[in-house]
Amino acid sequence: MDGGAPCNPRTVEEVFRDFKGRRAGMIKALTTDVEEFYQQCDPEKENLCLYGFPNETWEVNLPAEEVPPELPEPALGINFARDGMQEKDWLSLVAVHSDAWLLAVAFYFGARFGFDKDDRKRLFTMINDLPTIFEVVTGTAKKQVKEKSSVSNHTSNKSKSGSKGRGSDSVKNLKQAKDEDEGLDEADEEEHGETLCGACGENYASDEFWICCDICEKWFHGKCVKITPARAEHIKQYKCPSCSNKRARP
Repeated sequence: MDGGAPCNPRTVEEVFRDFKGRRAGMIKALTTDVEEFYQQCDPEKENLCLYGFPNETWEVNLPAEEVPPELPEPALGINFARDGMQEKDWLSLVAVHSDAWLLAVAFYFGARFGFDKDDRKRLFTMINDLPTIFEVVTGTAKKQVKEKSSVSNHTSNKSKSGSKGRGSDSVKNLKQAKDEDEGLDEADEEEHGETLCGACGENYASDEFWICCDICEKWFHGKCVKITPARAEHIKQYKCPSCSNKRARP
């Protein structure tokens, strides 16, 4: 498990560069090099781990013998589950554990070299701007980009027309684009200012996320019905809690 020269990143930028290198290596193992990776994860062998290295290479090997190890260790025994599930599900499982390991290594360096609150926040923000290995392996990273683009275009058109939508189209844009005309914001505020949340009874405000029920046509604060903007993007037809309960009754 050489993976190149030993790496001891000490700054936020160095830790992030280390993270990206290890991440790139593990993505290769689970995508472009997947056949080789699959063959190396022989269930007949001992507990194996997938390692990613700063130089963007990967390796399947036994865990480190020293206790405690120099770095946090990846998930142990990934090879044992290989033949017990669908290949895509197994790869997704390995991807999830790989994401967890990468975060553990990055914040291990942060703790070791005394990153303060701001450093840790900056490091996480940089990491969070990248798709996770799981998102890359399952293809959801590409889908999210397309859906965000589609929702962004739709929201812009809806704001200009001042009309209410349905289902996933019924999301009111809370973060108005900076280049939008202020008059449009005021018109939207005037049109929906009388709208009340079907859960808490409070008025509509342009800086809050709202969603409309496709059954009763009532509007709700996202926080009141526990729906986030990200989740709303995937809902084709939204039913509020009240309508959902009515439907479930015999």
